[in-house]
Amino acid sequence: MRTYSPKQGDITSAWHLVDAEGMVLGRLATEVATRLRGKHKPIFAPHLDTGDHVVVVNAAKVVLTSGKADAKLAYRHSGYPGGLKSRSYAEMLASRPEEVVRRAVRGMLPRTSLGRQQLAKLKVYAGPDHPHQAQSPEPLDLPAARARA
Repeated sequence: MRTYSPKQGDITSAWHLVDAEGMVLGRLATEVATRLRGKHKPIFAPHLDTGDHVVVVNAAKVVLTSGKADAKLAYRHSGYPGGLKSRSYAEMLASRPEEVVRRAVRGMLPRTSLGRQQLAKLKVYAGPDHPHQAQSPEPLDLPAARARA
């Protein structure tokens, strides 16, 4: 029996809508990265982009557990000597919550051109509104990612 490899015509891309309100950041990111890569599909191939588009709304209401919001730092470097900058995730959630979710998902995708192509299918919004109603994304419920109250 030969190994099946999907062709470009076999790949269909759906749209998913995820409401991040009250979800734990890491658990949300793993589910979103799985959908972006296409690992939830039976035709998954690691060398092709078989994934779906994902729209994440309410990114400002995502939860970081056990004090990670203040303790965890996000780094960036200007490229110049001494150009290392750091910000806590609490600061980032206050100013740019979309970037917090995007960074978490990006860390779970391949570090190749394929991973960058898959990350381009992620749309993150801080509030409940998004401009992708025309694609009619189906709501995706992720109960395992909800924070325990």
